Amino acid sequence: MDYRRTYERWCTDPHIAEETKRELRAIKDDEAEIRDRFHKTLAFGTGGLRGVLGAGTNRMNIYTVRQATQGLAAYILRMGGQERGVAVAYDSRHMSPEFAQEAALCLNANGIRTYRFESLRPTPELSFAVRHLGCIAGIVITASHNPREYNGYKVYWEDGGQILPPHDRGIMEEVAKVTDLSQVKTMDPETAVERGLYHVVGGEIDDQYMAALKKQSIHPEIIREMAGDMKIVYTPLHGSGNIPVRRVLSELGFTQVYVVPEQEGPDGDFPTVDSPNPEDAGAWMLALDLAREVDADLVLATDPDADRLGVYVKDKKSGDYVSLTGNMSGVLIASYILRQKKEMGTLPKDALLVETIVTTDMLKAVAEAYGVAVVEVLTGFKYIGEQIRLAEERGTYSYIFGMEESYGCLAGTYARDKDACVAVMLLCEVAAYCKKQGKTLWDAMLELYGEYGFYQEDLSTVTLKGIDGAEKIRARMRDLRKCPPQRLGGYQVLAVRDYQTGSREDLRTGAVKETGLPASDVLYYELEEDAWCCIRPSGTEPKIKYYLGVKGDSLKDARARAENLKKDLLKGLTTPSSGGKRYGYQQI
Repeated sequence: MDYRRTYERWCTDPHIAEETKRELRAIKDDEAEIRDRFHKTLAFGTGGLRGVLGAGTNRMNIYTVRQATQGLAAYILRMGGQERGVAVAYDSRHMSPEFAQEAALCLNANGIRTYRFESLRPTPELSFAVRHLGCIAGIVITASHNPREYNGYKVYWEDGGQILPPHDRGIMEEVAKVTDLSQVKTMDPETAVERGLYHVVGGEIDDQYMAALKKQSIHPEIIREMAGDMKIVYTPLHGSGNIPVRRVLSELGFTQVYVVPEQEGPDGDFPTVDSPNPEDAGAWMLALDLAREVDADLVLATDPDADRLGVYVKDKKSGDYVSLTGNMSGVLIASYILRQKKEMGTLPKDALLVETIVTTDMLKAVAEAYGVAVVEVLTGFKYIGEQIRLAEERGTYSYIFGMEESYGCLAGTYARDKDACVAVMLLCEVAAYCKKQGKTLWDAMLELYGEYGFYQEDLSTVTLKGIDGAEKIRARMRDLRKCPPQRLGGYQVLAVRDYQTGSREDLRTGAVKETGLPASDVLYYELEEDAWCCIRPSGTEPKIKYYLGVKGDSLKDARARAENLKKDLLKGLTTPSSGGKRYGYQQI
């Protein structure tokens, strides 16, 4: 019953505000709720915090934010980075401005400068700002595309990327030392300003960020030529993308950009959607209605912190709008960049593409055609950011483009995290290039399939909430390791990669070698006929994720193969909470 004692301590702690105590007293007879809120402390993981909003040690609130920031401050002081400062940004979620303020003031109370954005900004602009301002670290308050009840706290280091070893472990060690709220420092804003510790930033960073985005454009002259004939529908899904996305499109010359009015303004309730996630088909209803009304060429949606981009494009043959997955839009951008740079003679001989292990194998086929190297990393864009840094430090490669299947990509090195703003810009440029040739983006995608093969990916997510759910997820991974499958979806399993042990076993020869990637609770199965599947628990939600990829003789054949493999993977499991997010050809 330790959780009950923690609950009672919060109800009387002088560091806890009376408003929070009232919220806690209201649940005094709900043992299950008390247990859920207090049975553990919200974990500060390798990226930071993420959790449900509310009072309690297992919730996102000003106290858990302060504790995390006190630990971060101790690490920054240990590293001697207090004069360099910390950039702080936030998105449109509930409590995001308050959490950003509390984080800044906690850092200030520890003698550390802060640069807090005046209003909400995209996560990738925070990554850019860390580099632009020469900060030792950055914080962004966001839960990305999670449901409305969530918020989060992500930490970046001096290269603009999310924290990685050894800094992640060092920060986590310092956070773990903050066991009582009496250890947390804070100060009032007026004093912080007087002491030169608290700085508000905005417009100057925005201008520099826009300039960096526009440098990634390859053929601005084609945009100027075709922009007046292109109709673009865009929705920020009540998030932070509205101003920067519209600004970059306008400055490039796109004149017919229609923003979904009901979803234009920032709103942490996300009232028009069940989930503010471009991967969720339900989030597209209003945008597609507007697209049909204005006869748009393409339809775009960014998530609340504007690091992910979802896309629908017009199929002129059927008149329907077709969903492009993150795999598809990423490959379209990558192939355009490689083709144009090669034709212009500007493609570096040491060009590098980076993708995660669950991203489409089609990118490898495209890279091979251009003689470009590809590096695979674990799931999470922070590992792509790490490869940019390593390539620069070692002088081994020139990073060109990186992508992950979950609707995230980055062109250029101005930031070290995925950026929906640059993805919007480049995809609209690709669309303009295609329109000049009398084609649509869907036509271009079909051409890529014809050239490289019909690749199809899929993802299913099973949600198992609560303490029991977490144990079921752990048991599932234990069972798979204890009894690995020999066949999946009719495919023979050729090799098993266990990233927890860092080993790859060839089931045909018994040979074992190292994966070469950091330890992670991930199982990856290499299947015959260029198929694969991967299973991992989510790092931010009570979910287990099943990824897969196949290659077929046609879109229809590939879809059938993917469906068969998915059914086998999910056999005997809880119905996927997502219904299974299809990664392939869809029509609305």
